[in-house]
Amino acid sequence: MCVGKTCIKYMYFVVLFCLLMCFGVHSQDKRQYQVKTIAFYNLENLFDTINDPDTFDDDRTPAGKDKWTAIRYHNKLRNMADVLSGISHQKIHTAPDVIGVCEVENRTVLEDLVNEPTLRDKNYGIVHFDSPDERGIDVALLYKKAMFSPTSFKSHRLLLFKENEFRDYTRDQLVVGGLLDDEEFFFIVNHWPSRSGGEARSKPNRMAAAKLNRRIIDSLVRLDANARIISMGDFNDDPIDDSLKKVLKTVGEIEGVTSDLLFNPMEQLYKKGEGSLAYRDKWNIFDQIFFTGNLLSATKETYSFWNVGIFNPSYLVTTSGKYKGYPYRTYAGGNYTGGYSDHFPVYITLIKLVE
Repeated sequence: MCVGKTCIKYMYFVVLFCLLMCFGVHSQDKRQYQVKTIAFYNLENLFDTINDPDTFDDDRTPAGKDKWTAIRYHNKLRNMADVLSGISHQKIHTAPDVIGVCEVENRTVLEDLVNEPTLRDKNYGIVHFDSPDERGIDVALLYKKAMFSPTSFKSHRLLLFKENEFRDYTRDQLVVGGLLDDEEFFFIVNHWPSRSGGEARSKPNRMAAAKLNRRIIDSLVRLDANARIISMGDFNDDPIDDSLKKVLKTVGEIEGVTSDLLFNPMEQLYKKGEGSLAYRDKWNIFDQIFFTGNLLSATKETYSFWNVGIFNPSYLVTTSGKYKGYPYRTYAGGNYTGGYSDHFPVYITLIKLVE
């Protein structure tokens, strides 16, 4: 049995071969494919410089510990915009069509982001709700208005309680339905509770988040058995952890995947040793995109899954020091470095034949 990147590439070619055979395409044909990129990026504390008295954002202010000035804020915006515009540019010469993001403070920073010069002409729309997170960070969905038209959106609250029975405020799960071209899709954007206090001690919170995600998916499928659902986010768990495997019941092998299962293409990348973030010299893939099995269907009428990737060009990698090889982040060891994020973006591509 093959594993890792070699296996993933093999499976992709199998899928493409099936698509070509299904479409009746021969090597001499000049068929064209419509390609869409779906991406997710943890923007690592994209805060404005204004102190919000209702949240713990004091560090990210000019007078705070991080000395978060307007210059640093605008540098951060430029860096984030450069990454988002480059995720799929090398392969299909355009920025992603739909992007899930997390660790954003409010709608204002999102508006500033999509109006950066490298993104402005992409004409991204924004779906965002304020979460009750104590630090004031939220999730959001960005979408090219020319490619995706939202028809519904809802923020689902995750209710957690501490040992003293007080609320443990965290991020909501955002659900956006709409038309990608003329096809209905549902996108769920997640930022599950962190591993603060230790992986084992914090695990119940992520199990609760997984159960909420499962309920959302099941409710969409009850309304439409053929619903195509893409869930993405920073799950603070790896593809093989219980929250994904036992609660959501994701699978990492294409063989045997049916429409009622959730396929997680990140699982094979994880088993190969690849990662979207590093901690204590160990790579994790907390940033994931998984989806309903019907996106593996090889039909020419609808978008189908084609491939998966972690976007980690050299400029996103720390080149020296204690964190050499890690994602090049904005702060390291308490010092401002002017980098990007402590996470790499992840993405999938969808394709269909153009008649």
